[in-house]
Amino acid sequence: MGLFTSTEFDSLDCLLTDQLQDIYDAEQRLVKALPKMADAASNAELRNAFNHHLQETKEQVRRLEQVFQSLGQKAESKTCEAMKGLIAEGEEMVNAKGDDAVRDAALIAAAQRVEHYEMAAYGTVRTLARQLGHESAAQLLQQTLDEESAADSKLTQIAESSVNVHAAT
Repeated sequence: MGLFTSTEFDSLDCLLTDQLQDIYDAEQRLVKALPKMADAASNAELRNAFNHHLQETKEQVRRLEQVFQSLGQKAESKTCEAMKGLIAEGEEMVNAKGDDAVRDAALIAAAQRVEHYEMAAYGTVRTLARQLGHESAAQLLQQTLDEESAADSKLTQIAESSVNVHAAT
C-alpha cells in the first residue's frame, strides 16, 4: 500500500483488512526470499537462523489465514510494495561479492530491516484487531509479533557475537 494512494477507508474494519492483505503478501514474498538468504550466508549460525525463520514464516502465513478466517474473510493478499523493496535490497546483498564475513553482516542488515518492518506491521494490525474487539485475532497477531522480535534479537546476537567481529578483522 502506498502512503499517498487514493484508497478509501470507510471503517477501521476496512483498514484492518487492507493491512492484513498487505502483510499476507509480505510473508509470502519472504517465504521465497529466505532460502536465497540462507544459501548466501557463509556463517553456519546465520544460515541456521534464516532456515529456522523460514519455517516460522511459513507458520505465520498459516496463522494469518486463521486471522482472516476468524474475521469471516477469505485470505487474500495485495501487493506489499515495502516488502518488495526490502527484498530487492536483500537481493543486492545475496548477490554481492567480497569478504564472506562482511557479506554476512550485509545479509543481517537486510534481514533486520525486514524484521523491523514486520514488527511495525504486526503491531499495527494487532492494535487494530484489539480496538475492534477481535481478541482471538489479536492474540494470533501478537504471537507472530513476538516471533519477529525474537528473530531480530537472534540476528543481533549473531552479528555481535561472531559475524561483525570477523568482518571487522
